[in-house]
Amino acid sequence: MRGRIGVAIWLSLLAFAGCGQGKSTDGLIGDLGSAKEGERVKAVRLLQHRQGDATKVVPALIESLKDEHADIRWSAAIGLGYFGSQAQAALPALREAERDTDSRVREGARVAISRIASKK
Repeated sequence: MRGRIGVAIWLSLLAFAGCGQGKSTDGLIGDLGSAKEGERVKAVRLLQHRQGDATKVVPALIESLKDEHADIRWSAAIGLGYFGSQAQAALPALREAERDTDSRVREGARVAISRIASKK
């Protein structure tokens, strides 16, 4: 039984790791506007790995800080931190996110601000 669960988890992780790999940055940014929360979550979490496209991604992640779902706001805040000094424009929005109703979003914003500010 334990082996079956392990295999199921491993296959799930492999499947998730491959999701969106073929999508362009523009395609992922487009998914941020999807009506489906799952598509938005996937896109916001994949975009943090697109540092080469910071000029496109940072504004999209800033906009995602306003999403109705806390999971997406939290992921956007964390994602902005990965861009370091390239995300300077996000500082005002992240400071606003420090007052979010969700504690994870507030903490994510604090972490992102420290990463951005330390890499000036």
